[in-house]
Amino acid sequence: MPRKKRFSEEAFGATVEALMNEIGVTYRELAAKTGLSAGYLNHLVHGNRPVPSNDVVKTLAEALEVDPEHFREYRLRAITERLEAMPELIDRLYRRLA
Repeated sequence: MPRKKRFSEEAFGATVEALMNEIGVTYRELAAKTGLSAGYLNHLVHGNRPVPSNDVVKTLAEALEVDPEHFREYRLRAITERLEAMPELIDRLYRRLA
């Protein structure tokens, strides 16, 4: 079995789908592991729902046998939270990118 990358570079839904395929679970099986509905999971995979809260991402990560940090969106949220506490860094980054 190929080793999972530590961090996904793909969008949330594509990452969930790839992990489901990698460990061989269906929507119903993942629903049973997470307490989420199979329909909701399908909507997440196909991008019909926004990326869920970090708590839900953690639940999915555990069921899919990865760390929550595997998901790009989880990492982006962590960076955003840290940046919000450093307004001077936000300004420096913005000026550099502009």
